[in-house]
Amino acid sequence: MKILLVCAGGMSTSILMKKMEKYWKEAGEELQIKAVGLGEYQDVYQNYDIVLVGPQVSYRLKEVKENTGLPCAPIESFDYAIANCSNIMKLAKKLYAEK
Repeated sequence: MKILLVCAGGMSTSILMKKMEKYWKEAGEELQIKAVGLGEYQDVYQNYDIVLVGPQVSYRLKEVKENTGLPCAPIESFDYAIANCSNIMKLAKKLYAEK
């Protein structure tokens, strides 16, 4: 699965991205993931299956969905804050099934 993580600047999401990579590897799942800011996602979304949006930019979810045409969802604030990779993986798999 190829996941694009979008947040305000790509910084906090980069931390989450590293934790997700580790979690998915330990779970034996294939994952390609990239964290970008709102200003960059339109340049790279074509290479991804789904888009997960950080809670701080979830108000832009509709715009991201319209611009990419990909399944998109916001990451719950609590899951994002504590890097709950289990819940985020469930969300990602649910979105991927919609593809």
